[in-house]
Amino acid sequence: MNWMRETAERRADPRVLWSDVRSIVMLGMNYGPDSDPRDVLAQNSKGAISVYARHRDYHDLVKGRLKMLASWIAGEAKKEPALEMKVFVDTAPVMEKPLAAAAGLGWQGKHTNLVSREFGSWLFLGSIFLNIDLPADEPEIDHCGSCTACMEACPTQAFPAPYQLDARRCISYLTIEHHGPIATEFRKSMGNRIYGCDDCLAACPWNKFAQVAREAKLQARDDLRAPGLDALASLDDASFRAHFSGSPIKRIGLARFRRNLMIAMGNSGDTHMRPHVIDNLRFPDSQVRAMAVWAVGQLFSSGEIAALARAYQDETDDSVLAEWRALGVSL
Repeated sequence: MNWMRETAERRADPRVLWSDVRSIVMLGMNYGPDSDPRDVLAQNSKGAISVYARHRDYHDLVKGRLKMLASWIAGEAKKEPALEMKVFVDTAPVMEKPLAAAAGLGWQGKHTNLVSREFGSWLFLGSIFLNIDLPADEPEIDHCGSCTACMEACPTQAFPAPYQLDARRCISYLTIEHHGPIATEFRKSMGNRIYGCDDCLAACPWNKFAQVAREAKLQARDDLRAPGLDALASLDDASFRAHFSGSPIKRIGLARFRRNLMIAMGNSGDTHMRPHVIDNLRFPDSQVRAMAVWAVGQLFSSGEIAALARAYQDETDDSVLAEWRALGVSL
């Protein structure tokens, strides 16, 4: 836990969110994994899920802890009858990483994420804005040196320069935030990543000091460590919501999840995935159908593709039709 006085941040002024802010409490919660999250990338028929999403949704957990601390602060500040505070965990445009660095929790590495000498790259961040003055801690200095391991590990070259991230190329953005079909240039690089990507975080040498998360609610669910792609493809909307209840994965909805699955199945090279790909050629959402067509191109021969396409002459969506044309088929 570190304290930081109100300051005009180099990338965002906290007073934009609340004009009365005079101090900010920045906190980090360790969610270190118990094994290298990249191990699953070699298992083509399994799905790779980002470490932070293999357990309970951290937003609720961290916010609960922040509220407990805020209550304690309120109790300690009895001489401040006008005490007010606001709690944030990815719930407002708070520049949490530079604020955490200024508060001494760590420094922003060349992958733009916070790095801690004690916990490596595995930290959830939260903040408490206060209208009272608190003593400030010293900011942490940069300890990256000449290392570029995180940048070199990125499958899609999303770092144009140290400390710069092109989110449009980031697999975490593409699999979670991006709507619609995913650009062709990124599909092969996604491999079997179906929700997020940890490559730049896991590559950081400072993780040799990282600790496994002690919070029970942040321990990975066994069924989310390396789930089978075929089992996940069988989930309908109701079972998807039930299976990922309490997980951040639920937030992206079934359509985007199926879209990611289609790319992973196409990259698997596993012919056992072909029935699932065919099933999704009729999925109601066009982004899923488009990526299913791409997966057809990866798993079927040219002769099989031509025969299969005859059953889908009624397709009308431009993005899906473009994928068929890319396979040499005109519907």
